[in-house]
Amino acid sequence: MKKILLSIHLMVLVQQLSAQTNSIFQLGELSKTDNHTGAIWLNELTKADSIFTYNVALASFDKGAKLDWHIHPAGQILFVTEGVGYYQEKGKAVQLIRKGEVIKCLPGITHWHGATPNSTFAYWATTPAQKGKTIWLNRVNEDEYPKTSPEVDNTANEKETLLALSKKKWDWMAEKNTDALQGLFDDKSQFVHMGGSWGKEQELNIIKSGGIHYKKADVHETTVNIFDETAIVLSKITLFAVVGGNEVTNPFIVTEVYVKKNGAWVLGSLSFTKTLQ
Repeated sequence: MKKILLSIHLMVLVQQLSAQTNSIFQLGELSKTDNHTGAIWLNELTKADSIFTYNVALASFDKGAKLDWHIHPAGQILFVTEGVGYYQEKGKAVQLIRKGEVIKCLPGITHWHGATPNSTFAYWATTPAQKGKTIWLNRVNEDEYPKTSPEVDNTANEKETLLALSKKKWDWMAEKNTDALQGLFDDKSQFVHMGGSWGKEQELNIIKSGGIHYKKADVHETTVNIFDETAIVLSKITLFAVVGGNEVTNPFIVTEVYVKKNGAWVLGSLSFTKTLQ
């Protein structure tokens, strides 16, 4: 019976983690224990008892904060809820971990985890208590802690991905490839033109019918800004189009808003702002 209750409780916890962020919980107390470097806040949400034999805590790390090397006798599971961090097991390479990822710290394995130099970091930790408390070891030294910021490299890669996706979008619009655009446009996407604004289905119908034929977009300048799971792509373009049977050429600033869903970028908004020649 206890095992059944434990399984149900864990299932509920995981569902909550997937639906919520740690922002609804307080940071907790600033840790004063001698088992880490940098500022770490700890909120012990539940403690092990005779029925639920594990502890659940929210740990929040300042940039560059990290725990010492340590061992969990019965293991631990981390549900990353914020930022970018490091995880390393003894004898293995440092692993970069991000919001939305799950890390299983195996029983008896020496390891450490913490924030990267340029990002805060937070996770929910579930720790079985039946085999004893965490065993704390030595500090993570300067040679072991990466000084570079791999999350910056990841952002650069994401920007390249978005630039390529934006270019493909113009190609698909010119080719009237509504099948490809159907997958790119989010179901709730909005499109703002000089003549009005509308949703995904109307935009696809207009492209397919030729109501607006985006013949060619000469892109002169593009910038990409990423905010967590949202990206804004600003492009200065000259658009050659056929509108209502008439060929037109206009300079625009185009704003594209992308949102990351299930690991892929989808277009949430596309708006045209006409500029002076």
